[in-house]
Amino acid sequence: MSVHIKRFATPAEAAEACGAEIFRLLEAARAARASATLAVSGGSTPRIMFEWMAKQTFEWKAIDLFWVDERCVPADDAQSNYRMTRESLLDHTALSPTQIHRVKTELIPDEAAEAYIDDISRVFRLEAGELPAFDVLQRGMGPDRHTASLFPGEPLIQNQTGIAAALWVEKMKQHRVTLLPGVLEKARHTLCLVTGPDKAEGIVDVLSAPRDPLHIPSQISSAEMDWFVDEAAAALLK
Repeated sequence: MSVHIKRFATPAEAAEACGAEIFRLLEAARAARASATLAVSGGSTPRIMFEWMAKQTFEWKAIDLFWVDERCVPADDAQSNYRMTRESLLDHTALSPTQIHRVKTELIPDEAAEAYIDDISRVFRLEAGELPAFDVLQRGMGPDRHTASLFPGEPLIQNQTGIAAALWVEKMKQHRVTLLPGVLEKARHTLCLVTGPDKAEGIVDVLSAPRDPLHIPSQISSAEMDWFVDEAAAALLK
């Protein structure tokens, strides 16, 4: 595994650098395989990143966009990761509806997860039992060390064969749909965008503590991991 820590003075600088790297990796993937896949996460700093990306000149042809996880709320709800991405990025780009693969949260959670799995399987042309290899996964980390919607102690963290699943997040009193660890690990490149002082202790645990993804889910990693962090989040790193 190759891990790179990239430090920036502000959340905006970290977000813009992460967005620029997403563009670079997507272009490289499309040049190599004629198409590319990206899965993104929600949050306040990703919103900054998407707003910056929306202002750049980029060719979105042959790129399929997915979400790492989603809250089971209506697509126009203020908590929806899809809505945030749409408002900050999609409404300002040339991505067609056929390139955008949201979680269909109008369905009940288990059915939404199954429909998402079917959509991923179709785009990636998966055989039974295969997992998709996303070209780029943009992830975040919560103060509690969760990533995607995999919170500490969640039994699905031990699921290495599934693509996605619905789950109840007791801490948030909310149903969600999330990609599962086997998919997170198979990504060609993972970009973790993490900012704020409440993330400082968590980053140290993720990078330095003995590997224990069940209790430190953000330790779930792919072969290439780039961390884009601001000064506040990196404050305790040596």
